[in-house]
Amino acid sequence: MATGTPYPQDLADQSVVVIGASSGIGLATARQVRRRGGRVVMAGRDPQRLERAAEEVGAERSAPLDAADTGRLREFFGALPGPVDHVVSTAGSPFYATLADLDVDEARSHVGERLALTLGIAKYGGAVTRDGGTLVFVGGTGGRRPGIGTSVTSALTAALPALTASLAVELAPVRVNLVAPGFVDTPLSASLLGDRLEERRERLRATLPIRRVVGPDDVAAVILHLMVNEAVTGATYDVDGGQQLVPP
Repeated sequence: MATGTPYPQDLADQSVVVIGASSGIGLATARQVRRRGGRVVMAGRDPQRLERAAEEVGAERSAPLDAADTGRLREFFGALPGPVDHVVSTAGSPFYATLADLDVDEARSHVGERLALTLGIAKYGGAVTRDGGTLVFVGGTGGRRPGIGTSVTSALTAALPALTASLAVELAPVRVNLVAPGFVDTPLSASLLGDRLEERRERLRATLPIRRVVGPDDVAAVILHLMVNEAVTGATYDVDGGQQLVPP
């Protein structure tokens, strides 16, 4: 006899494109979509890691993709066999440097690339998304927690809610929303923190109101909520375990 609670099949036969799907939040999202009956197209920069992830998830198709390459992004969406119901983007990496160490040209390039990436997904992804479907972007809460070395990332994450709201108006009736995580225990976090990772985990467990570290599945659950809740658009949902409530 089967045990456990079955997953709701509220995404049955819906098609979902996940960009940045080979690990972390993107991979967790793809898994949850499949559990809830959806079909997944997975895209990511690392071909080998993407291939392994797509096989594990049971993706309908997968494609290596650097979403910062506007031409390649246009080709990717143009090659899809038909309209899709939802597009999720977890693409984009943080940029940390103190002002003293900052390479201004590098910062300009990063900001321009991230803006172009988001607008490109909105333009080309929005064009193939069915009415009533969704675009969901993943940003962060960094713009509301100032810190040394975070100026570039703070500026970008602070801009995304306004951009999301504008896109929601322009792309209607396609819905556009933003998920803003705080610290999430992902392979990217591990690579950025190195041997300081466990110290960060312990501090968060001790100080966050939820008394645990936020994981990729927590963020993915909110992304899926935004797919199925047809009354939400132009919104920003924080998923930080209450991190903003804790003094720095």
